[in-house]
Amino acid sequence: MDPDAVAKAFVEHYYSTFDANRAGLANLYQDGSMLTFEGQKIMGSQNIVAKLTSLPFQQCQHAITTVDCQPSGPAGGMLVFVSGNLQLAGEQHALKFSQVSLCLFSAYLYFH
Repeated sequence: MDPDAVAKAFVEHYYSTFDANRAGLANLYQDGSMLTFEGQKIMGSQNIVAKLTSLPFQQCQHAITTVDCQPSGPAGGMLVFVSGNLQLAGEQHALKFSQVSLCLFSAYLYFH
């Protein structure tokens, strides 16, 4: 399977879910997953989703500019770099954002 195509599909799923229903991201994380957000390290699926759902905005729209993928590890994982614009409801100007994710495979694709 083409890693770039997998990364693109994953990114589309992740950000469309983030924009519509952040709690729906829970199945992409596991208990050993970690999110580092502005220097804060958050461990575990429930804690990560709690952080994402507590962000100070309810509605947003991501516009992806780049998706770069680097295959990583013997189990077919991948390192994914995403950049783009984040439009918050009620704001005139979009914010720039970037995110790096290490995706590992088990029975399902998940973040680590």
